Amino acid sequence: MSTARHTRTLAVALVATAAVSFAAFADGELAPLSQDAFLALPRSGDAAPFVLDVRTPEEFVSGHVPGAVNIPYDQVAARLAEVPKDKDVVLYCRSGRRAGLAGEVLASNGYTRLQHLEGDIVAWQEKQRPTEVPRDPGSCAEALKQGKPQAEACNPH
Repeated sequence: MSTARHTRTLAVALVATAAVSFAAFADGELAPLSQDAFLALPRSGDAAPFVLDVRTPEEFVSGHVPGAVNIPYDQVAARLAEVPKDKDVVLYCRSGRRAGLAGEVLASNGYTRLQHLEGDIVAWQEKQRPTEVPRDPGSCAEALKQGKPQAEACNPH
């Protein structure tokens, strides 16, 4: 293959990769997922989504969507290995801003199955949807700050 042809092929591949990476976004925003649609999804098994709470550990321990994993939005880039690429990823925060920022990081790293939980935790709680609180919120928050999401203190009570 000639160098010029190889360069063109590489350029086309890079453009295609970028298009796929940002396919989860419409006009720079994550694809929305209604709370009702989210509640209809399986909670376990291969079809269950990976639920990502990108708020601070302190916010997370005050109550989160059941089964959610906490990775603060400003740590997502450093903790990509904790977010599966082979599952739907549903992100939320308090108002949507941090979920959007985290979604941009994920999309730029090849994640394509991204959705944003409409209304975030505020609407979730307003609708009196179920939430989980860790057995030991203080110890859980400290463990989360150290990047230990599976700490015993974080198990719900």
